[in-house]
Amino acid sequence: MGLKPGLKIKIANNAGFCFGVKRAINLAEKTADKECKVYTLGPIIHNPQEVKRLEKKKIRILTDINKIKSGSIILRTHGIPFNLHKKLIKNKDINIIDATCPFVKRAQVIMKQLSIDVKSKAKTVIIVGERVHPEVIALMSYSNNDKCVVIENVAEAQNFKCIGDLNIVSQTTQTPGNFKNIVEVLKKHHEVKVYNTICKATFDRQKSAEELAKSVDLMIVVGGKNSGNTTRLAQICSANTDTYHIETVKSIKKEWFKNIDSVGLTAGASTPDWIIEEVEKKVKEISMKN
Repeated sequence: MGLKPGLKIKIANNAGFCFGVKRAINLAEKTADKECKVYTLGPIIHNPQEVKRLEKKKIRILTDINKIKSGSIILRTHGIPFNLHKKLIKNKDINIIDATCPFVKRAQVIMKQLSIDVKSKAKTVIIVGERVHPEVIALMSYSNNDKCVVIENVAEAQNFKCIGDLNIVSQTTQTPGNFKNIVEVLKKHHEVKVYNTICKATFDRQKSAEELAKSVDLMIVVGGKNSGNTTRLAQICSANTDTYHIETVKSIKKEWFKNIDSVGLTAGASTPDWIIEEVEKKVKEISMKN
């Protein structure tokens, strides 16, 4: 196969679970240790394998809150829409455990403040993010301003038209580059006030991934295909070297490592250590068998 002996394997300095995800998983497991009826409102994080592991601990995903009358509901890291949160609170037989990431919560607070402040209410609120992502959907619900618009990329920013000033907020897992570029486009035609709500863990992971990708022949990015922050890591790495985005060790192919000297591993903020370790072990096995 042309595999080179002594393949160097490097792991990004910042990879895997962030503080917010660790907190959410701990809350879920501690609740399951004490109670028998534990639910998460949608997947608690965007990692199918970790969600399945939690299901084995009888932490079930709930899609319709009307189907349960009692028990504990854990609010996922991405947050939930404001009105849905209010509806849950009214049911005194349901114990609500808020596992919303603190950085997401901060963005929600800013959105709420902008919707209350008299001066800000006159401005259009721009959320830089993915319009179908649960975090962005929840963020939009915290604004009672009907002038709340989601912009995903520079092309949309260039085509955006409105009269008046703008408040700009970001989905917490956006790349700083995309956020900056969109702001620069909007600044050409509007007075803007920018609230950089990208979380530090996201920034650190993206920076580590980019630096590592520049120093290796191949990058493997590990994490859910439904994870926005993992997808962006793959995009960043792809701009610098050959990159594969995988969810589990089963996707690794021996031919990827033909005629290369080094491989880098990174993982999204919702990727557990046990999956990263399995991938590292598999790559080492392929290298040693040569």
